[in-house]
Amino acid sequence: MTESVSNTALMRQLKMQVQRQLKRNLEQANTHFNKTFIPPAVSYAVRGVKAGAAYLQRNEIRFNPVLLAENGQSFIQQVVPHELAHALVYQQFGRVQPHGKEWKMMMEQVFGVPAETYHCFDTQNVVGKQFAYQCGCQTHLLSLRRHNAIVRDSCRYLCKQCKQILTSKENL
Repeated sequence: MTESVSNTALMRQLKMQVQRQLKRNLEQANTHFNKTFIPPAVSYAVRGVKAGAAYLQRNEIRFNPVLLAENGQSFIQQVVPHELAHALVYQQFGRVQPHGKEWKMMMEQVFGVPAETYHCFDTQNVVGKQFAYQCGCQTHLLSLRRHNAIVRDSCRYLCKQCKQILTSKENL
């Protein structure tokens, strides 16, 4: 069996597990709130270091297929409920703080999982080219998108610590 065939089979299996996790969590929310939530559409279109994203008005959640393949069960247990919680909180409460009390309640009380806002997955295989920029206190690594925005003069970025404008290390 070739590697691409086994990778395809693995992804198919992981996507089925994602669907089962979504179904379990959706049933938990339906029971808790005594209503029937509209299941969100699911796609695997997230790239870069983000594990997932929720598009609330579209009732859609997207996952990073590379991070899913590399992290399997951890991804399914953490990221899937995280993104579903965003969609269901929007359906139940409308527009609220992204990781506010409603989202935290959905995660902890309804789904029974820790309300973690960031993943700790290794992103070495998904991070793109980075560019070194300097401020008064440290070196920052910026993505290609942010670097290009600076080059086009459409953006400037400030260091959160010293509040100085970031400049390319090439220009120092």
